[in-house]
Amino acid sequence: MATPQELEKELGIKHPLHRKKIQVLQKAVESGLNESAGKLNHIWVTRWLDDIGLPQYKDQFTESRVDGRVLQYLTVNDLLFLKVTSQLHHLSIKCAIHVLHANKFHPNCLRRRPSDENHTTPSDVVQWSNHRVMEWLRAVDLAEYAPNLRGSGVHGGLVILEPRFNSETLALLLNIPPQKTLLRRHLTTHFNLLIGPDAQQEKREIIESSNFMPLNTTAKVKPKRLSFSHFGNLRKKRPDECTDYLCPTDSMQPAANGSQRSSAGHRGKNAVVDRGLGRPGQVRSLD
Repeated sequence: MATPQELEKELGIKHPLHRKKIQVLQKAVESGLNESAGKLNHIWVTRWLDDIGLPQYKDQFTESRVDGRVLQYLTVNDLLFLKVTSQLHHLSIKCAIHVLHANKFHPNCLRRRPSDENHTTPSDVVQWSNHRVMEWLRAVDLAEYAPNLRGSGVHGGLVILEPRFNSETLALLLNIPPQKTLLRRHLTTHFNLLIGPDAQQEKREIIESSNFMPLNTTAKVKPKRLSFSHFGNLRKKRPDECTDYLCPTDSMQPAANGSQRSSAGHRGKNAVVDRGLGRPGQVRSLD
């Protein structure tokens, strides 16, 4: 497979994500796999950004021609190159890619419209789009705050799969003033009903752990330092040589019930997480 240096030198391709796109296509051709991600082009990815509540990055993703295959191989530094600097937005994209993996990159796995409100389970919520979360806020009498979630990156996957995302995080993003204690309590009650007891327990244990750091909605991500390519070789790795993927494909393993789980294990029977930086665990796959 051609290296980034060869693609730049021989073909004059200077854009790192364009080089990555060619490399992942080569990998797919060499493996002979007819993967579903390959059917999702860069136009689909811009619609996906709308669905997960991050439409502000559509121009950067379009210019970089990020498609379904490239999504699988995005790194932290790739997101920074795409001008995604918010820690919350990194976690949002990570959880959204995980949901895609668990649903075998089904193009319509995210749910945009309400179905049966009386029988909603966490495995349904994990597939909610940003718009669907806003519809839920309207259903629980918080309609005036719902528009504040536009551009926030909040979707069902983030709500369920990120252990540090709780009702306090949501209240901050909704701009509900701290002095409105009854309103915040109302939000907490409905949030806990939404995520279910397993996710509640996981989030509670995270909060009670000694090294707990609350999710900072305004924190910025720093670039990851790139190591050297070979021992004794002083040539530093280029950003597009990094293999520290945001959501590694090998972290997904088949579970007994046909859904997916992370290699770090899982807890509970619905969508859960391990104790890594928002690494998701098990979510329901579409039939």
